[in-house]
Amino acid sequence: MTAATTSEALSVKDQFPGLAGGWHYLDTGATAQKPQAVIDATVAAMGRDYATVHRGVYQRSAEMTLAFEAARRTTAKFIGAAEDEIVFTRGATEAINLVAQTWGRAHLKAGDRILLSTLEHHSNIVPWQLLAERTGVAIDVCPLTAAGTIDLEAAERILTPAHKLVAFAHVSNVLGSVLHVEHAAKLAHGVGAKLLIDGCQAAPRLALDMAALDCDFYAFSAHKLYGPTGIGVLFAKKALLDAMPPWQGGGAMIDRVTFAKTTFAPAPQRFEAGTPMIVEALGMAAAMDWLTGIGIARAEAHERALAATLRRELAARNDVTLFGPDDGLGIVSFALDGVHPHDLGTILDEEGPDGASVAIRAGHHCAQPLMDHLGVPATARASFGVYSDESDIEALLKGIERTRRIFG
Repeated sequence: MTAATTSEALSVKDQFPGLAGGWHYLDTGATAQKPQAVIDATVAAMGRDYATVHRGVYQRSAEMTLAFEAARRTTAKFIGAAEDEIVFTRGATEAINLVAQTWGRAHLKAGDRILLSTLEHHSNIVPWQLLAERTGVAIDVCPLTAAGTIDLEAAERILTPAHKLVAFAHVSNVLGSVLHVEHAAKLAHGVGAKLLIDGCQAAPRLALDMAALDCDFYAFSAHKLYGPTGIGVLFAKKALLDAMPPWQGGGAMIDRVTFAKTTFAPAPQRFEAGTPMIVEALGMAAAMDWLTGIGIARAEAHERALAATLRRELAARNDVTLFGPDDGLGIVSFALDGVHPHDLGTILDEEGPDGASVAIRAGHHCAQPLMDHLGVPATARASFGVYSDESDIEALLKGIERTRRIFG
């Protein structure tokens, strides 16, 4: 490996307290470590600045309300959307379920069809299956290309006017393959369907512009883009949000309540029942500001270079099977012949002779249909972040060598 492989190298590792001590963290696809700037923002929000929002008339509550809604503006700017198109949820999983249980139940019926793909995360499969059980809607599955991308030519052949929704991942959490969202939107809209995009792996790695992508719904989680857990985002085009019924009832999402009738607040507040995730929203906004300061294009180039380097190193071995396209974004899944991924992950986590411990993901990655397609029960997955560097790859390769020696 040479420095040229990461010409866009970033030097930010020292901003991440969770990486102190030389830990080689290669599981960013599961959850990202947090920079000190985000930690500081959440501590201040939980301590010095804490108060409720949208309710109190005292000064600190008013200030926190302004900060909370400023976080919505930050989120809107981060993804190229309008403020009133941003719904705060507990994560991407809740965001997708919200669409299924509001827009889906209101608009889908027996005889309608939904198109998913082979590589979807369970969170973009199970909500639609639950909806199908209640409504009778049918689910179709789009295959993948040989390289591991969603086959949009096949999607074009599959789609009919009976399809009312297409739900695809922007970036595969297993393969790192990237969807051409604009093309998918054109295909979906061509038959009158809406397009929902799971953007969990894309939001930390790609510059987003909802107007340019032209998807109807976009979901992602804060904890994968260096923010806190417990909060995520649903983007929906305003006309769709305005027409969607509420999902959960409670405080904050109402206009007026009587025992005879309740009227509801306009979107997006209609979908944010109860006391919101105040601290988490401010932490997410801090993460977006931090990542914007780094430069999302630099982050993408950095992670692409690291993934390409690791794929090249693993491809040189005759005992490794690689999955996914050569240009996968920040994620490399592989199998070491004769070694279960769980065994590899366990050995990598043990300190080797040089004291290095490496964290990877080993399992089906909440994508069991994709594992069935690949013909494996599980894969080992190394996923990079802005804090990753060549030393992490070197430690992983040494750990693989040590594992091979243990297994003979």
